[in-house]
Amino acid sequence: MKRFYFSLAFALLLLSPVRGQDSAIAPADNLIVDGVPKIPASLAETAGRYASYRSASLADWHPMKREMLIATRFGDTPQLHLVKMPGGARQQLTFFADSIGGGRFHPNGGDYILFAKDIGGGEWYQLYRYEVATGDVTLLTDGKSRNLPGPWSSSGEQIAYMSTRRTGKDTDLWVMNPANPKTDHMLTQLAGGGWQPLDWSPDDKKILLEEELSINESYLWLVDAATGEKTELTPRNTSEKISYGEGRFSKDGKGIYVTTDKDSEFHRLAYVDLATKRPQYLTTSVPWDVESFDVTHDGKMIVFLTNEDGVSVLHVMNASTKKDMPLPKLPTGVVGSLRWHRSGHEFGFSLNNGREPGDVYSLDVAAGKVDRWTASETAAKTGAFPEAELVKWKSFDGKMISGFLYKPAAKFTGKRPVLVVIHGGPEGQSQPTFLGRSNYYLNELGITLIYPNVRGSTGYGKTFSLMDNGLKREDTYKDINALFDWIGTQPGLDSERIAVTGGSYGGHMTLAVSTFYSDRIRCSVDIVGMSNLVTFLEHTEAYRRDLRRVEYGDERDPKTREFLEKIAPMNNIEKIKKPMFVIAGKNDPRVPVSESQQIADALKRQGTPVWLLIAKDEGHGYRKKLNQDFQFYATVEFLQAYLLK
Repeated sequence: MKRFYFSLAFALLLLSPVRGQDSAIAPADNLIVDGVPKIPASLAETAGRYASYRSASLADWHPMKREMLIATRFGDTPQLHLVKMPGGARQQLTFFADSIGGGRFHPNGGDYILFAKDIGGGEWYQLYRYEVATGDVTLLTDGKSRNLPGPWSSSGEQIAYMSTRRTGKDTDLWVMNPANPKTDHMLTQLAGGGWQPLDWSPDDKKILLEEELSINESYLWLVDAATGEKTELTPRNTSEKISYGEGRFSKDGKGIYVTTDKDSEFHRLAYVDLATKRPQYLTTSVPWDVESFDVTHDGKMIVFLTNEDGVSVLHVMNASTKKDMPLPKLPTGVVGSLRWHRSGHEFGFSLNNGREPGDVYSLDVAAGKVDRWTASETAAKTGAFPEAELVKWKSFDGKMISGFLYKPAAKFTGKRPVLVVIHGGPEGQSQPTFLGRSNYYLNELGITLIYPNVRGSTGYGKTFSLMDNGLKREDTYKDINALFDWIGTQPGLDSERIAVTGGSYGGHMTLAVSTFYSDRIRCSVDIVGMSNLVTFLEHTEAYRRDLRRVEYGDERDPKTREFLEKIAPMNNIEKIKKPMFVIAGKNDPRVPVSESQQIADALKRQGTPVWLLIAKDEGHGYRKKLNQDFQFYATVEFLQAYLLK
């Protein structure tokens, strides 16, 4: 606790001026600020409480002990920590300027940890080995390419991973013993950026490999771990596009467990016999997506997670009987990071909800006991934070669209202004998670928050997720326009005071809504959004370009290019008449900073009020707390200036 409050005080010291000088929060040297007025220092004293919290997520279990590796933040960025018992102290292991969100113990003894880290948000991840005994860190990859860690071999001595080392854009399959980096070698040369290894067979002779062409189309391969030869496991020439998610070998190696939407709207858990290639569906009775799963080391139990209207539901299945096992009552929220302990009767998971910023739990299936391993601190008391309310509205074509609404504190009366927050992806989903700094808008500014799941979102079936692809892009914009209509029918909401915001694709949606429905909003906040899908596709990093073309359309096709240019906010700049705050990271590999710079420059030229914030040491969204705080304070000032007045 002392370390937490020291870091908070240090952060406020950096952001706040000395009393008696200019009473404003000065941006640090790493921030490019244009058009943003001086932010009063008093804001850090009030809004700062809502920015002072931390969360924890499960990275791995220790293979020999009942101890956990977690990611949490004491200083400016999340780092790896060790927790030795439920409710135990968090022992920080890594101390880097850039964040580390995950790591895995060496399965044979836990003597070292494998983790990935980038620099400045550029996402050119390198693999590292951390020695538990000494704290020494060794770089395992070339320091230049993009490297993504995959699964440990069954023997626990090798790691399969993907690397762009050969061409800079193609993700080849590599294998290494991290204890001896000289063993590093490319196993299979691949084309494209959508590959990832899922698991090793029990005898380590095969690697299960996924090839993703889009969120709705992927294929499974088996790779010979000695020769690198790959064999197709799932057929390509089918009338139905099929998606596969996670995959694990069964303990006997005769089959694999997978999540797939084959013959279904939703991803089901299935067992595929490797001899017959026929799937046996295990969760047909659940009309929702199975998001993730894990199998015990002995293969006897499967824990899996379903997403039911945005809320997570945990299940444990007996692998022999294929029947669910009774579980004790669990906290409600959004769950992730499922991981069985080697013991085979306890699994860990991360959970957050509207009143908990995110903590790590475990469930002992044999004893029916839930343990809480972390209790993350918040400076603002969360007990009165509002819970999400599921709302639905009819769009232009009769399609029902849903979202989550958060009402401001009861002390605010009359019709309330609204901030519409659009998720990224587009293959994403707004879920009722901890709102963090956004609770300030609810509790202190009296702004209602609405998080829509427009067509193209995941979680509602594959037909719904395909409804925005290619030439249907404008239909998603119309879903937000229909939301504006719905807001106008609600007695407690002020349809004359609406702002819209979002990040990544949500940023693009923000720009599009600001363009085509400018008369319906007061202002907007665009975070790392695409201002022209053509220039975005031409300049996003090569390893991800083909995956994005499936979603947005191929800009090399004349008809598609003409359409994308026609709807580009950048090409309709004169229609944007309301103030806009544009936020970007200079090192963003997904949405180049040029997408933000060009829209801000154009707005400035035509006289539309525009604020611009660019962080030199960030990429696709801000990870460092000091940068997040300045972005937050500036956004509060922007909303007070243009939404609330």
